[in-house]
Amino acid sequence: MNTNKVIQVKELTKVFGDFTAVNAITFDVEKGEIFGFLGANGAGKTTAMKMLIGISNPTSGKATVAGFDVFTNAEDIKKNIGYMSQKFALYDDLTVKENITFFGGIYGLSRKRIKEKAAILIKELGLENVANKLVGSLPLGWKQKLSFSVSLIHDPKIVFLDEPTGGVDPITRRQFWELIYKASHQGITVFVTTHYMDEAEYCDRVSIMVNGKIEALDTPKKLKEQFKVDTMNDVFLKLARG
Repeated sequence: MNTNKVIQVKELTKVFGDFTAVNAITFDVEKGEIFGFLGANGAGKTTAMKMLIGISNPTSGKATVAGFDVFTNAEDIKKNIGYMSQKFALYDDLTVKENITFFGGIYGLSRKRIKEKAAILIKELGLENVANKLVGSLPLGWKQKLSFSVSLIHDPKIVFLDEPTGGVDPITRRQFWELIYKASHQGITVFVTTHYMDEAEYCDRVSIMVNGKIEALDTPKKLKEQFKVDTMNDVFLKLARG
């Protein structure tokens, strides 16, 4: 496998009994790339992501994430990635500062580094006035941006985002994508799932899963040209309809 790629996947498969959830998918992701991983509910994208972040063992195939093998080095993968789930990992009954301190400790940062990072994050996100308020009292958009920033607190090589902008207004979604672009410009690879097809347009490349297989993979521009349509939503609909 090419060591210049931060994610390399070849024929990766996950089988549950008689059901093949992920069927021999192959792709790679470059450093600093924003890679969109799309598919309808049940298409297999969540199962695939779980294998890549080291919390589900593949049935067969090969894959490396941040240079570590998904079969034999799952714990090393977890140390070198950030992860933000759709439901957010923040604790509502802790303050903004306490959440940052807690997760900084989980990721193994020193007290000095956590203090430095907390000051930077709070200033960058404009949370100075609410730093000592419970996270549960914050608007959803602020929680999202804080959760994303906390997932990067240990300077990971890759961050996995699972439906990160679900349930928020368009303005907050745009602000969130500004954070994604900033991370990408800093060399962090962003692997993102989304069901908002307009967000697929923001990605450098996009893969679309249908029934456990990757049925399309390219830049948004080239996919629209390939399927002779105007939007990524039209690409998705064509694939979904077969």
